Amino acid sequence: MTVHGHRGGRVVIVGAGAAGVQLADSLRSGGHEGAIVLIGDDPALPYQRPPLSKEYLAGPDPAVGFPLRGESFYADHGIELRRGETVAEIDAGRRHAVLDGGERVEYDHLVLATGARNRALDIPGSGLSGVMSLRTLADADRLRRRLAAAERVVVLGAGFVGLEVAAAARLRGVETVVFESAARPMARIASPVLSEYVARAHAEMGVELRCGRSVTEIVGTGGTGGTVTAVRTDQGETLETDLVLVGVGAAPADELARRAGLAVENGIRIDDRFRTGGPGIWAIGDCASFPDPYSGRRLRLESVQNASAQARTLARIMLGDDVRYDEVPWFWSNQGSIRLQIAGVRFDGDRALPLGDPATGSFSVLSFREDRLVAVESVNRPRDHVSARRALTRRLSLRPEEIVAGFDLGAHVSGTPA
Repeated sequence: MTVHGHRGGRVVIVGAGAAGVQLADSLRSGGHEGAIVLIGDDPALPYQRPPLSKEYLAGPDPAVGFPLRGESFYADHGIELRRGETVAEIDAGRRHAVLDGGERVEYDHLVLATGARNRALDIPGSGLSGVMSLRTLADADRLRRRLAAAERVVVLGAGFVGLEVAAAARLRGVETVVFESAARPMARIASPVLSEYVARAHAEMGVELRCGRSVTEIVGTGGTGGTVTAVRTDQGETLETDLVLVGVGAAPADELARRAGLAVENGIRIDDRFRTGGPGIWAIGDCASFPDPYSGRRLRLESVQNASAQARTLARIMLGDDVRYDEVPWFWSNQGSIRLQIAGVRFDGDRALPLGDPATGSFSVLSFREDRLVAVESVNRPRDHVSARRALTRRLSLRPEEIVAGFDLGAHVSGTPA
């Protein structure tokens, strides 16, 4: 059903990442006639973040940083792009976004697409030069330069970013040690089967992966403001290093929403139409927690797919369509020879069944919850990934006992009526 909504009004989007840029694009291409203002605190032309921990680090020096749209796109589409500016406050009563310099930007609709921020490391020595994190293009540039001169890097955290950086470092010939406090890599998102494979594959790349271990102190020269020279571990070992990459997770960038009095619950709390409860204020992307129709739980996802899909759906809503967000989440990670694709979201306790032999380097893992398929992890098996997304979208019936030797997920999905 389509409801005839207005196509005017001034839309201010806070955050110029994948969600914010896609929303501006979808609004304008969908027929929005009012002003669109896109405000980002990064001075660079809005860019893709996923390549920063992959191709950008491992490959030859790129001339440009993977822009989301060409520089002329914004002016050509009547989108006012304000780079390197920060919204400090929301005056919800007057419908003003207040910049950190005091300027007030009026809005009819305000969309928070503020993303996430890296979690800080709170141990002695974390402020030393050579202790780095990776989120922005500027971070990636600094990390590239450091890796070019490093003999060893210590990575803290075996999530996607930590393992992608580890793989990139090894491609550059840098000795790499990864510390992960959990018992296995990618424990928050991956099945034990996948974690075991990833650990083995990284070992074959020459990465030293230490799970169930942590760094308690970073040691450097020159006192405060000095340069890192080593780390000390929870077992009392001192390990020399030129560089420490902190990849211990991210938190939603919801401070602006908190100051505005909006509800926050592991991110800005929204309903299935992205409404925050504040008048004319919406939220999308990594900063927002939303009701997931597949799991029945409230989720916050750090994913380009989720950010872009939410942006496209919100644009439809703002233009008058009566729709709800019901996209199947999917993710990807490239780590050396590993091409990992995940459809759906699994939780601890879900039953995981391998499809294919992990020893071959090409397999999938199907996760079931109460005999219902909820997620599929695929390594170097893109056909399974595409089929998994179709199966999850259609809520296709598939029981664990059907996963036997020779089972073909693609054939099963193709042979089942929609």
